[in-house]
Amino acid sequence: MDEKLQKVLARFGLGSRRLMEEWIAAGRVVVNGQPAKLGDRVTAQDKIAVDGEALRIPSWVRPRLRVLRYHKPAGELTTRSDPAGRPTVFDRLPRLRGSRWIAVGRLDYNTEGLLLLTNDGDLANALMHPRAGIEREYAVRVLGEVSPEQQVRLLQGVALEDGEAHFVTLQEAGGEGANRWYHVTLAEGRNREVRRLFEAVGLTVSRLIRVRYGVVEMPRLLKTGYFDELPDEEREALLASVQWVNPVIPPSDGVERVTASLPDARKNNSRREARQTPSRGRTGQGRRAVRD
Repeated sequence: MDEKLQKVLARFGLGSRRLMEEWIAAGRVVVNGQPAKLGDRVTAQDKIAVDGEALRIPSWVRPRLRVLRYHKPAGELTTRSDPAGRPTVFDRLPRLRGSRWIAVGRLDYNTEGLLLLTNDGDLANALMHPRAGIEREYAVRVLGEVSPEQQVRLLQGVALEDGEAHFVTLQEAGGEGANRWYHVTLAEGRNREVRRLFEAVGLTVSRLIRVRYGVVEMPRLLKTGYFDELPDEEREALLASVQWVNPVIPPSDGVERVTASLPDARKNNSRREARQTPSRGRTGQGRRAVRD
């Protein structure tokens, strides 16, 4: 059985199909020693390489669709590697065979909270695409208080360097002294948009936490630096929110859902072991990390 090359590359976790088509057109993909062309189809016997590196795809069966929910701490990058050696979110994730984790959007270095990751490039692209209009909710600590006039501007629209932007909702959430907490929602994911919106009306964000991405919320008991795998019900609700049809029903293999993280000893990956954390609604029961 053969499949479109860009589909295979996207499933491997390299990016969306559209991005893979651009890579193929740019000559970055080689099949059986020959530069690939748009429209090529491949089978399990074909040898595929990207930028000179062979892809080790152990099976032509589509891997089980995975979606992780990670509680990102401040001080981590949402990137695979950093020339300065700073920690990244991928340092803490379980390894996959035949694919890799793709972050659904980004959280900047100083932002905390919910980060979704999947092993399917097409799904990641669908969840990030502006046409999906998926709401992102943030808890924001602001130095000072948002005046009624500033609230109106933030909800109606503020001119930023990359175009006008606004919050869908803005609600007070308490606070004492010089700091006030607010909950805001956005229907897009521009770079540092929450911080830039508040800065545009003269306010400084001192802490920023994403608490929801679409229908997926951050569980109360998911500690900073830990992750869990979305239960079937939440995963299917997330897929339905972008009208995504999962072509494969996950096998009932008896494997527990992941609810774990890795220690901060990043220099020796081969000796890291998963920590345990209780899942929502079930206190006192840790769950082990499962590596694929």
